[in-house]
Amino acid sequence: MSAIRVLRALLAVAFALAVGTSAIAQDNAAGYSKATFAGGCFWCVESDFDKIDGVISTTSGYTGGKTKNPTYHDVSDGGTGHAESVEIVFDPKRVSYEHLLEHFWHTVDPTVKDRQFCDAGSQYRTAIFYQDDAQRRAAEASKAALEKSKPFPQPIVTEITAAATFYPAEEYHQDYYKKNPLRYSYYRNGCGRDARLKQLWGDLAGK
Repeated sequence: MSAIRVLRALLAVAFALAVGTSAIAQDNAAGYSKATFAGGCFWCVESDFDKIDGVISTTSGYTGGKTKNPTYHDVSDGGTGHAESVEIVFDPKRVSYEHLLEHFWHTVDPTVKDRQFCDAGSQYRTAIFYQDDAQRRAAEASKAALEKSKPFPQPIVTEITAAATFYPAEEYHQDYYKKNPLRYSYYRNGCGRDARLKQLWGDLAGK
C-alpha cells in the first residue's frame, strides 16, 4: 500500500473516532443512555423501536462477533459471529430501560435459536446486549418474569450478554423502512413477522 493510501486510511480512522467520541460526549451531556438488542432483521427492529416515545435514535449494525469492521456481506455469510443488531439511544427521563426490554420481547420470537421468522442463521439470533451491571440485572429479571408468565409453552432461548463493539451498518440500511417503505412492507409481510408475533403474544404483539 502506498504512503498516500496509508495516510488516507489513518485519517479516515481518526475522523471516525472523533465523530464517535463527539456523539458519546453529546449523549452523556444530554443524560441519554444506550440499549442494544438483536431481533432478527435490523430494519424491523429499528422500525419497532422508533415509535417509542423517549427513543432518541436507532442505528442498525453488527455486534457480538469476532470480525472487526464487518460488512453486510460478511455478516450475511454467517462466519463473523455478529448478529444484526440495533443500538438505541434513549432518554431515561422519558422511557425506562425496563420498558424497552418489555417492548423488545413483544417484537421478537424468543423461542427459536439462530433464526427469526424467515431469516435463518446465527446472525439473526435474538439477544440483549447489556451496557452495564444495572442493565444486566434488569434483563435477567425481565427474562425470569417472562419465563413465569409467558403465554406459550416453548422455552426462551434469547441470550443475555455483555455489549461488545458495535459496528454501524452501511448507510443504505439505516432507516430502511422510511427510505423504501414498499420494499420494507413486502419483506416484513412476506417474512411472516407480524403473523408469528400475533400468534405468540396476542394483543401484546409489538407493544
